[in-house]
Amino acid sequence: MGSGSIMDFLPMILIFVVAYFFMIRPQMKRQKDEKRFASELKRGDRIITKSGLHGKIVELSDKDTSCIIETMAGKLKFDRSAISMEMSKKLNTPATN
Repeated sequence: MGSGSIMDFLPMILIFVVAYFFMIRPQMKRQKDEKRFASELKRGDRIITKSGLHGKIVELSDKDTSCIIETMAGKLKFDRSAISMEMSKKLNTPATN
């Protein structure tokens, strides 16, 4: 048939494997962790939204996956996906001296 062999496609296969392990797989893991984080939120949790708003969860709705956050300005309704997982972890970890 000719010169077309698996060796010709090896660089493309390697690029895909590297892209999967360094880009696609970590992104899928991050999405799974964020989904689990949003489902584990509870009343009284101190959180920060992805836009930087600080507050405390006062109500959770499973019907539309929203939550009511109490801030210094009053109560606001947000979607759970708007809560920053990283910043909330920093707020909720006890300070060690």
